[in-house]
Amino acid sequence: MAERFEIVQKALVKMLEDKKYATLRDILVTMNPSDVAGLFVDLEDKQIPLMFRLLPKEQAAETFVEMDPEAQELLIRGFSDNELKEILDELYADDAADIVEEMPANVVKRILKTADPELRSSINQLLRYAEYSAGSIMTTEYVSLRPSMTVEEAILRIRRQGVDKETIYTCYVTAKDKTLLGIVTVKDLLLAEDDEMKIEDIMITNMIYVTTQTDQEEVARMFSKYNFIALPVVDGEGRMVGIVTFDDAMDVMEEEATEDMELMSGITPSEKPYLRSSSFELFKNRVPWLMLMMVSATFTGLIITSFEGALAAQVALTAFIPMLMGTGGNSGAQSSVTVIRALSLDELEFRDIGTVLWKELRTSILCGIALAIVCFAKIWLVDKLLFGNADITLMVDLVVCLALAVTVVMAKLVGCMLPMAAKAMKLDPAVMASPFISTIVDALSLLVYFLFAKMLLGV
Repeated sequence: MAERFEIVQKALVKMLEDKKYATLRDILVTMNPSDVAGLFVDLEDKQIPLMFRLLPKEQAAETFVEMDPEAQELLIRGFSDNELKEILDELYADDAADIVEEMPANVVKRILKTADPELRSSINQLLRYAEYSAGSIMTTEYVSLRPSMTVEEAILRIRRQGVDKETIYTCYVTAKDKTLLGIVTVKDLLLAEDDEMKIEDIMITNMIYVTTQTDQEEVARMFSKYNFIALPVVDGEGRMVGIVTFDDAMDVMEEEATEDMELMSGITPSEKPYLRSSSFELFKNRVPWLMLMMVSATFTGLIITSFEGALAAQVALTAFIPMLMGTGGNSGAQSSVTVIRALSLDELEFRDIGTVLWKELRTSILCGIALAIVCFAKIWLVDKLLFGNADITLMVDLVVCLALAVTVVMAKLVGCMLPMAAKAMKLDPAVMASPFISTIVDALSLLVYFLFAKMLLGV
């Protein structure tokens, strides 16, 4: 699919360069706005306005929303006031608010000056809500009905208002003061037995909604759980203020997944795409975590230093330290990733920690025994017999394998406990992932290793 799009992209750019504008326009109107936006990524700055002006007004607005902020800014600066107003008139309020958030102050000033009063008011309203809340991602454009309306009146209202609304499938029944009373779908209206039936007789009153302060991640989970197309948003007094649509929920899911991935890798989350981030910005996001892990690794160094005598007496022990620490880190990462996923999907709560520990304990014992057996055979057959390492004895082999088994058990218990503890403290569980778990497990594995060496080898 990607190769096909690349071929099409090259062909369209060639048409643009050859000034075959009519043919290019005929092709562009058949394409999805998201795909059209992808064409602008590799265009030169002077080519972007030229291709954009070939698009029909409605398609141009939809494409504009999907474009990168740099391309949007370039176009806005080149637009006349009339051109900018035409684009803004076609945008939904939430999309316009998202664009305003990405633009520099002078561009924002021009957007707000050009926008009509209603859109300007909606943008300002959306920008007042807390970041990462339902209010910040909702749109104020929805179809509202009155409970006293008949089915026929409701359908006529949808026909009049639906053109400018982001979705019309689900309609919201509100009182005069905008208090949310219920919901009704277009399917319910079309299948109603009588056109004179009142909306209050067919509406659903037992509905699910969120408030403007609900965390956007919670909103996304509700879409996943209930398969919503749209979700109503109310204020503290139960008055309808907007809706969150499925596409916005999908964007949140992508953002949260990216954030968790970066945290689990020891990187400060960034809202900028990789190619738009400067080397210095990447440096700022990475170096604090690297410094923290470097400092924490000094504990590992202290443990090794304190057992220098043991290592000097049994040189063979040194060779197995990387394997022991690596296996421990991998084991902890496996458990943490599993638990973090379960927490993000609301499959686990902190009260389930006993069940989780018992499950991970049994799993870790089985994993530890299996790895210890394989490790014992590998050390004896490969290191001892094949490579002829005279420093390896039966007791050395036993020390390594016992330490490995215990390390795996400890690593998996630590890997499942830390994310759940973070959840209980209202922290992001991903913060407690790989970097911290690896550091803790490294220190514990070395302690166990040298303690077994001291007990069994007398060093």
